[in-house]
Amino acid sequence: MGNLTSFLPIILMFVVLYFLMIRPQMKRQKEQKAMMEALAKGDEVVTSGGLLGKIVKVSDAYITVEVSEGNEVVVQKAAITTLLPKGTLKGL
Repeated sequence: MGNLTSFLPIILMFVVLYFLMIRPQMKRQKEQKAMMEALAKGDEVVTSGGLLGKIVKVSDAYITVEVSEGNEVVVQKAAITTLLPKGTLKGL
């Protein structure tokens, strides 16, 4: 019984660590993956470099983003950080 009570604080620390750090991060990764799979032509996005633009073309690993009229940039899908609501770019 003495050995079990000495390991109880360590086990409790791992449980707290799981619920406070690991589980929320896994949830964020799942949401990010779902967002990347749902990207489509016409969506407005923000890249990790800070570029705002509208998606013109989507392929398996790359996305073409129109940052201004006639200017297109090809970025990796992983570089997309945020999906903006429709019409956000017109308000800027």
